[in-house]
Amino acid sequence: MKPTPTLRQLRYLVAVVDRCHFGQAATACNVSQSTLSASIQELEDLLGAPLLERTKRSVVPTALGRQVADRARDLLKGAEDLVDLAQAARDPLSGPLHLGVIPTIGPFLLPRAMPRLRESFPRLQLYLREDQTARLLERLEAGVLDAVLLALPYALGDLEVMDLGEDRFSIVQPAGHVPAASIADENLLLLEDGHCLRDQALAACELEGARRNAGFNGTSLHTLAQMVANGLGVTLMPQMAIDAGILRGLDVTVHPLAGAVPHRRIGLVWRRSSPRAETFRALGDALKVELAKS
Repeated sequence: MKPTPTLRQLRYLVAVVDRCHFGQAATACNVSQSTLSASIQELEDLLGAPLLERTKRSVVPTALGRQVADRARDLLKGAEDLVDLAQAARDPLSGPLHLGVIPTIGPFLLPRAMPRLRESFPRLQLYLREDQTARLLERLEAGVLDAVLLALPYALGDLEVMDLGEDRFSIVQPAGHVPAASIADENLLLLEDGHCLRDQALAACELEGARRNAGFNGTSLHTLAQMVANGLGVTLMPQMAIDAGILRGLDVTVHPLAGAVPHRRIGLVWRRSSPRAETFRALGDALKVELAKS
């Protein structure tokens, strides 16, 4: 039988390649630097080729070292999936679950959903990571996250998607503001580039050509609400944020948009290869109940 690397050796190699520093890699792996270095040396001896270029000041992966590390990540993720598979078979609704969530959903849906989730899944350890969609999906593909709660439409590739329902848009304007004949003629305040809500709101409301405040792009819905209250313009606000009280105490008014109700869809996504689909669907069902209350 052909000798093969151990998962520990591959994990140590990936840690060094990611950090280009033996000390930092050893700390991340919770081992001594000498143990880590010796293990990688054993891996190089096994493969018969250098994987790292070592100097007194730095460590740099060789071309082969990068290739081996790339494949090692897939092997390590596969090993973790085996553990998840066994855990899911014993009790699918227990153990740690790392959930990514975008900033225009997390602060508004999750606080009211958490009591239901804790009651329904008392053995599930939910760890949350808030970030923009693109970065969350990168972490999902890399296996750092188990699932992501996001807004649709969004290009998702081969990910499994569970639609949880719709989140309507309304226009928020300063109190006493006289609306323009069309929202396309308003001074429209939006989130900065990188927030999917920006494009989804414009597309849902067919406002790609709307006039926008070039001097201001908000970093959060809370900031947009404050800017509207200070008379800088109007904005499009999702219903879940309004229901969560984001406009409480502000001198603004909320108006529904004419015609078909513009909205975004809320979805839960995960890797098709994940063995925890049953867990994610149960989680999605619980979130769907809370979203339907909007």
